[in-house]
Amino acid sequence: MGTSVFRGHLVIWASFLCALILQTIPWPGTLDLLRPSWILLIVCYWVLALPHRVNVGTALILGLLWDLILGSTLGIRGMMMSVVVYLVAMNFLILRNMALWQQAVVMGLLTIFLDLLIFAGEFMVRMVEFNPLSLWSGVISCVLWPWMFLLLRRVRRYWNIK
Repeated sequence: MGTSVFRGHLVIWASFLCALILQTIPWPGTLDLLRPSWILLIVCYWVLALPHRVNVGTALILGLLWDLILGSTLGIRGMMMSVVVYLVAMNFLILRNMALWQQAVVMGLLTIFLDLLIFAGEFMVRMVEFNPLSLWSGVISCVLWPWMFLLLRRVRRYWNIK
């Protein structure tokens, strides 16, 4: 029992590490604005699949790590990720019973909402300019969600994470 729980935590945190790596890999020029929110997609999957293991506190920790890696204002991404993941956690039964394409639309909207929240937080601390092109990351996240969902579900079933 103890080793399976440890193995489950290890697999979940390994997926978070992959998300952090994917989130921080440099993209060329303006394509960086089209980057999907890998961290949000993976955290939302685990919140929908295992809400008793992955929750708002996990999102806060990952958001703080994201801030540290990017060298941005500490706590903004952590706080905003917590808000978005809270919305997912409060409605996980509804989201879990939606069709995959409906979940994809919701994830796209949540990604746009997260981008807007991060912009608002950064704008309050220091003057930053909003680039409307960054909202396309929500469309990219919407397209990626079904693939991410199916991949992580296969990982969860292969490692028998409950």
